[in-house]
Amino acid sequence: MSTKNITITPIGVVIAQNGSFVIEIFKKYRPALLGLDGFSHIQVFWWCDQLDNEECRSITLADKPYQKAPDKLGIFATRSPERPNPIALTAVPALHINHEEGIISVPYIDAENGSPVLDIKPYHPATERIKKVSVPGWCAHWPQWYEDSAEFDWQAEFVNA
Repeated sequence: MSTKNITITPIGVVIAQNGSFVIEIFKKYRPALLGLDGFSHIQVFWWCDQLDNEECRSITLADKPYQKAPDKLGIFATRSPERPNPIALTAVPALHINHEEGIISVPYIDAENGSPVLDIKPYHPATERIKKVSVPGWCAHWPQWYEDSAEFDWQAEFVNA
């Protein structure tokens, strides 16, 4: 087992204010945006900094988070931000990229204002999309496609909604 320390340096920050969402890339990393134009979607890796504490990092089991889920789920079977390493991944449409100011406009991201951005990768169907996917029965009724998620009643899925 490796006990190697890992250093993560944020490349930017999420700005979520007044129903508007952008990812601001720090000046040092703005050259890395070159070539990102033309990709309709990006994958944003961000840090759930508001839940980065000893208690949240020690959670390995979740009490029935979804209406149709089993009574307990391992944290790795959930999208909970409470995890050993509070890393989140969100795929979002990249509406506009301002290279000079390091601003990526997105319609929505499930990060909080000020959440550190760790990395960005282009969404590419050849490596991210999988034809034959299976999921457990308790979530089999969830939308099959990202685009259909906006119409789905997600609030009705969570036990503590």
